Amino acid sequence: MAARLVTVNDILAGHVGLDLRCLDRIYLNGYLPTVQVPGQVVQFLARRGFQIPSPAVVEKMGTRFREAVRSFAECNGVPVVRFGKGDRKIAVMQPYLDRQAGTGRSGVAAIGVAQEFARVFTATTGTVRAEGGAPHFAWAKADRRVTAYYFYLWDTDFGPAFIKIVAYFPYPVKIWLNGHHWAQRQATKAGIEFTTLAPGSNSFASTDDPAGLQEICDRLGPGTIAVFTERWWARLPLPLTAADRAAGYWWDLSMRQVEVSRTLVFDRPGNGRLFFDALIADNLDLGRPDQIELIFGRRILPSTTGVFATRVVTRGVDVTVNACYKHSRVKQYFKEGRALRIETVINDAGDLGCRRRLEHLDELQAKARDVNDRLLHHERVGQGCVLASPAFERIARPSCVDGRRAPALRFGDPRVMALAGALAMTATVIGGFSNKTLRPVVAGLLGEPYSQARCCYDLRRLRLKGLITRIPHSNTYALTPDGQRFAIFYTKIHNRLLRPLLAANAPPAPLPVRQALRTLDRAVTDYISQARLAA
Repeated sequence: MAARLVTVNDILAGHVGLDLRCLDRIYLNGYLPTVQVPGQVVQFLARRGFQIPSPAVVEKMGTRFREAVRSFAECNGVPVVRFGKGDRKIAVMQPYLDRQAGTGRSGVAAIGVAQEFARVFTATTGTVRAEGGAPHFAWAKADRRVTAYYFYLWDTDFGPAFIKIVAYFPYPVKIWLNGHHWAQRQATKAGIEFTTLAPGSNSFASTDDPAGLQEICDRLGPGTIAVFTERWWARLPLPLTAADRAAGYWWDLSMRQVEVSRTLVFDRPGNGRLFFDALIADNLDLGRPDQIELIFGRRILPSTTGVFATRVVTRGVDVTVNACYKHSRVKQYFKEGRALRIETVINDAGDLGCRRRLEHLDELQAKARDVNDRLLHHERVGQGCVLASPAFERIARPSCVDGRRAPALRFGDPRVMALAGALAMTATVIGGFSNKTLRPVVAGLLGEPYSQARCCYDLRRLRLKGLITRIPHSNTYALTPDGQRFAIFYTKIHNRLLRPLLAANAPPAPLPVRQALRTLDRAVTDYISQARLAA
């Protein structure tokens, strides 16, 4: 008897020891909201006592900040490291971070110096003849190569982190944190025991209190990060002063990149490999979707820019599945040989319909967690898609719904099979497929034109059969659970059974199958002859 094939649901149902949702990488921008246009530059300089908004004044402020950094490093014994071209900064700074971590105290591990392009204010100089040739300065934002200071920190709450401050006006800031490191620190303080996937890893492998650990991960939000920034604003040399802050000139924080992860740790490493084998066998051969709006829960309009694609990357024996949406992506991979990791990487909060300011982090995290859950859900759709006899008959035969005739969706009909194939390919687009987006896919599978009228007719019978629902106040539709089963069941039966069997009379079909087909062919031919129906 052939061994039963392992499915995605088999692995996820009984072989997951820990399932944890947590913020991972948090990368923030700091900007001055009150200095965004040239006129505000003049106001800022005037408040500082400079009545002439000369670029020389801005250079003096930058020089003063650089001197403050140099003095801070000397007084506190902080190493200053100049990054070379192509250096991986975290690798250069890791020994310094390890040394600071060994002290058990918060502190600046090292200061990195780099020349980088940044968006800063620059001035052009001219003269005004009507005013006797007086100098005239015009300010505008431009990308310029300037000095940037990386303050690599070890924080008792967050562990390793850095704050980058550009040494030229308006002094843009970037902050990097890691949510898993924060969760590990808080778990240790709470007395929750845990192990990591690898020594020094920021991922959890096991814990004696999964619910307590998840509760800690859920607590990380904008308030905790605001406390972190305030703590370090008070310790670091800054180009802005307390008087500037009192006058309304201080950094607001926005989300540059946020990673939200879901980690499922398998009880045995082999089950992780079985999961990806089952994932590829059960889902990707149905047709990799060229649109991911359902996973991300956002509509893709004709005017929407960006990349929408799914790709599978194989490196050796490791598999990574990437689904891209506009500026963001969701990736899935096997971490440290033991865990399934799903990460939604948001490079623009607007991709998920959120605002960028840090105060909206909780909303963004909730939507990103939903993305992770959607991806896993849609990978499981391919399992258990068999249509029971009553459901199959209701779909494959004409029926009457609320006094309206619902035409059949007969298995084997080329148009129906093309329709099912299109829906299977876009099964992850439950949040919004329309007549316009469905037509070209069906036409490609059908191999002939597929008009708007024919599509309207098919959408109507899909709706009457309960396979799709119309999203209120829109012209878009969503597949119901029965609709997903219909699309995948029809497509699987056709692609995996009928089409291979119909071509199974020749290699590379297995010899037993070819022999059985020849026996069946002879038996049918004899039966036709006995019925006196042969030509």
